[in-house]
Amino acid sequence: MLVRIDPASAAPLYEQIAASVRRNLAEGHVSPGQHLPPARALAGSLEINVHTVLRAYALLRDEGLIELRRGRGAVVTGRAESRARLTTLVSDLADEARRVGVGADELVTMLRRRFP
Repeated sequence: MLVRIDPASAAPLYEQIAASVRRNLAEGHVSPGQHLPPARALAGSLEINVHTVLRAYALLRDEGLIELRRGRGAVVTGRAESRARLTTLVSDLADEARRVGVGADELVTMLRRRFP
């Protein structure tokens, strides 16, 4: 699994890491049950603070994409691939809504109309 960050980006590093993991999940490069790299190892390879990686992993855990287990590390959940794809689509939708000037309330209203 390849995790990339752009230090010049305005996006926080932890969000870039989470987005990179989501992309790997959505594209099928990481399978359910597979372990993500240990936070310390990933931080070392990216030359960033380990707490930044842990924050990204916590975000992915909160999204239901991974489980954090003491002694076992970060493990991809069974529904991670489809949820990662959906999370990526939602993020893209929110970015596009901001770009065209649609607020959060209006966007939620638009989404609710799509669910009968």
